[in-house]
Amino acid sequence: MEETKRSTKELVDLYKEDVIKLVQYLPYFEGKRASDVSHSFDTEEIGNTTLTFPVYDSTLLAFVKLAEQTVFMDRNYRYVYTRNNIRSHEDERRAIEKATIQEMDILGGILSKYVLGGKTRGAVWTEGVEAGIFFLVIQKMRELIVFWDKPIY
Repeated sequence: MEETKRSTKELVDLYKEDVIKLVQYLPYFEGKRASDVSHSFDTEEIGNTTLTFPVYDSTLLAFVKLAEQTVFMDRNYRYVYTRNNIRSHEDERRAIEKATIQEMDILGGILSKYVLGGKTRGAVWTEGVEAGIFFLVIQKMRELIVFWDKPIY
């Protein structure tokens, strides 16, 4: 099965609008730690039962909601990880660093892991913040779009 490669212009046109939306969160993710974006709520404070659950920062929740609506969301992100031998945060950082405009699907897969994974396991969102993955992915997406979205004279 042969995949057809899209032209750089097609890729820029496909991703640019969503990258612009995500870039607004770069200042938020820069230098954030897990303790900055979530804390535990203990129901013991309001009654005699004990139930602890995470409470997330409203900006993080807004980011997740926005990211879910972008072209980057891939429910099959696990295949991106398998195909590219990504097993750890270091592997993710390496993949992000070396990604090209033709490999925006890799960046989307990494972003999807943290956005979609956090819907079932909330700690994944905190992990994405703590490891700096959200910041690195968005920064790389912006870098690629800025580089390739130049008129040719």
